[in-house]
Amino acid sequence: MLRNLTIVWTSFKMALEELRSNKLRTFLSLLGITFGIFCIISVLSTISSMKLAVQNEIKALGNKTIYIDKWQYGGGPDYPWWKYIKRPIPRYDEMKELRLKVPDAANIAYNTHLTSSIDFEDNSLSGVMNYGITEDFKNIQPLVIEDGRYFQQVDFDRNANFIVMGYTIAEKLFDKAAKAVGKQVKLQGGRVGIVIGVIKKQGQSLIGGWDYDNAILVPYGFLRGMIKDDNAYPTILVQAGPHMPIEALKDELKGAMRSLRKLNPTQEDNFALNDIDTLSNFLNPVFAGMNIGGWAIAALSLIVGMFGVANIMFVTVRERTSQIGLKKAIGAKRGVIMTEFLLESAFLCIIGGLIGLLAVFILTQIISSLFSFKVFIPADIILMAVGICLFTGIVAGIVPAFIAARMDPVVAIRSK
Repeated sequence: MLRNLTIVWTSFKMALEELRSNKLRTFLSLLGITFGIFCIISVLSTISSMKLAVQNEIKALGNKTIYIDKWQYGGGPDYPWWKYIKRPIPRYDEMKELRLKVPDAANIAYNTHLTSSIDFEDNSLSGVMNYGITEDFKNIQPLVIEDGRYFQQVDFDRNANFIVMGYTIAEKLFDKAAKAVGKQVKLQGGRVGIVIGVIKKQGQSLIGGWDYDNAILVPYGFLRGMIKDDNAYPTILVQAGPHMPIEALKDELKGAMRSLRKLNPTQEDNFALNDIDTLSNFLNPVFAGMNIGGWAIAALSLIVGMFGVANIMFVTVRERTSQIGLKKAIGAKRGVIMTEFLLESAFLCIIGGLIGLLAVFILTQIISSLFSFKVFIPADIILMAVGICLFTGIVAGIVPAFIAARMDPVVAIRSK
C-alpha cells in the first residue's frame, strides 16, 4: 500500500515539475483538455440548470393542470389558427358547471385577462396585464405575498375592488414596493382599485409563463365590469386530484365540455384541452440537441488535447531515458515504470481539467447574474469530468509509458 502511494505521489510531483519547467509547452498542450472539459461541464451544467428552472416554472403554471381554451397551445408553420379563431371562448358559467360534472377535480378556476393603464397621482403605466381570477386560482398556482395579504373568500363574494399587485408594477408606481399596500389606483374606465398585497418578485420566465411581476390580480367579478367585448382571453384551469391521472381528467373534461356545448358525435371539439406537463416533453429534444452539440465540440477538443499530452509524454520519456535506465538497473519492474508515466499523464490531464472547471465556475457566476435562473455545476458532472480526464490521460500516455517500460537499462543509461 505504501509503495503504491509513493508511486502516485512521485508521479504527481513529476507532473507538477513538468508544468513548472516547461510552462508554455505544457500549457499549450493542455489547452485542448482544458477547452474540452470547459465545453462538457459548461454545456451540461447550463442545460441541467435550465431544465430544472423550466420544470419549476411548469410546476408554477399548475402541476397536473389542464387549461381549457379556444386555442391549442403550440405553434409551427402548419398551425391552423384560422380554425381555432372561430371557436367560442370558455365561459364563466361553464366553469361552474364543470364543478358539478367533474367532481374528482381538485381545483377549478376561471381566469381572464386584459391590458389597461394604471394611474397613481402623477405616475401612469400603460400595457399592464390585469388578471381576473376566481377562488381556486391560488390553489393551482401558488403565489408568495411579499407585503399585505391575498384575497379572502369575502372579497370574491363581494366582487371587491381589491388588487394584488406585481412587484415591478409596485416599484414603478410607488418607487418602493413596500409603499403599495393601502394605496388607491385608477384602472381602465376610471375604476378605482385598492392595493391589498404585493407579490414577491419572480423574475423573467424562460417559457413565457405568467408574468406576475408586471401584472395585477383582481377578483373576476370586479374585472368583468371593465370588459367591453369578448376579447379578454378567458381560460378555465382544472387541476387533477392527487390520485387522479392527468389522462383520466382529460377524458372526463372532454366529455363534460362536449355535453355543455351540445356537440353531436360527428362534430369536432370546439375547445382545446392543453396539458401543461407536456411542455417538458416538448423541450426534451431541444435539450438533447444542445447536449449532442456540446459533446461534439468537447470530443474534438479532447482528441486534440490527447495528442498534445501524448507529445509531452514522448518528450518526457526521451528526457528521462537515463533515469529510467537507473531505475530498471536497481530492480524497478516494467509495471512500476509504466504506472509512473500513466499516472503522470493522467495528472497532467486532471490539471488541465481543473483549469477548465475554474473557467466554468466563473462563467456560471456571469450567466447567473445576467439571467433569471441560477446556473450550478452538479456533483455528478464534476465526477464525470474527472473520469474523462483520467481516461484521456491514460490513453494519451499508454504508448510513451509502454516505450519507457520496455527500454533496455544498459542502453538507457548510456544514452546520457
